Amino acid sequence: MKKKILSTILTAALVFSMTACGVSAPETSAVNDAETPAAAADGEVITLVMAEVNPLDSVAGMTDQKFKEEVEARSNGTIKIDLQAGAVLGPEDQVLDQMLGGGGNIDIARISPFSLTPYGANKTKLMSLPYTFVSRDHYWNFATSDLAEEFLLEPHENGSGVRGLFYAEEGFRHFFSNEDISTIDSFKGMKVRVSDDPVMNGLVKGLGANPTVVSFNELYSALQTGVVDAAEQPISNYKTNAFPEVANNMVLDGHTIGALEVIIADSTWDSLTEEQQQILVEAGKATQEYNKQISEEQENVVLQQLKDDGVNIIEVEDITPWQDAVKPVVEENIKGQEDLYQQIVDMQ
Repeated sequence: MKKKILSTILTAALVFSMTACGVSAPETSAVNDAETPAAAADGEVITLVMAEVNPLDSVAGMTDQKFKEEVEARSNGTIKIDLQAGAVLGPEDQVLDQMLGGGGNIDIARISPFSLTPYGANKTKLMSLPYTFVSRDHYWNFATSDLAEEFLLEPHENGSGVRGLFYAEEGFRHFFSNEDISTIDSFKGMKVRVSDDPVMNGLVKGLGANPTVVSFNELYSALQTGVVDAAEQPISNYKTNAFPEVANNMVLDGHTIGALEVIIADSTWDSLTEEQQQILVEAGKATQEYNKQISEEQENVVLQQLKDDGVNIIEVEDITPWQDAVKPVVEENIKGQEDLYQQIVDMQ
């Protein structure tokens, strides 16, 4: 009887300690001991909650699902990823606030690296500067370099409480509007949706428009009601979030790459064994390769669908005026990091 009581107490203590670390309470599983990695002794299963603002059929959502599959397969089912898509856990800023605060219930999130800028990610900010990456190959040269590893660890090293696992991408980002945007002059006086990001604010001001902060999950209604006239997203997100219904004009200016980053809370990372951490790292590498294969292919399919559906797709014949208009925001945001920024530029 005493042994049963002691066992119950120890089990309750384990559940409490993992919950406090940001790891969801483990579910017991009849995993064969011979198939169970040392990191998950006695067949214990841990569940990590992962947040995604986009739908599962977006490039970001598909990338998340691949990561989930890789983690669960490589851990023989002892690490489960509870993927919550479609912003059910809140928009990106709220997800980050929970994770950075250290007291939330979100362990992993797929974010735009640019979202870390307000939290002191000065290196990461360089990735978001307009017209920095000239091609997908240029971006991938960076994302798979030693320099990328340095950037991924920046929020951990500055005490923000999260760390990056890997990078991916969802294509270049473009402006779309419910008004004519056939030329750069069309933006003068427009209200353009931005997140709370100084780089994007500077970009929009450089185009002569008025930056307006709107949460992503409120963007559809903001475009519909005229709170904003325009916004920007990668092509796949533009379609999967039904934005063509309320903003039927898209100009392919490609002002920045739609970089993706998967982050994990430091508290969650520290609660894992080295074997479990390595599983997440290796799963991230495999997911990167998958994302690299599907992103451009999916984008081309979606772009053709948009054209077939009657969306006004506007090509930019000369990007030079756009680049010239935003030079001040680039120069302002590389101060003190000129050499580091040049390293990224030279990777093209």
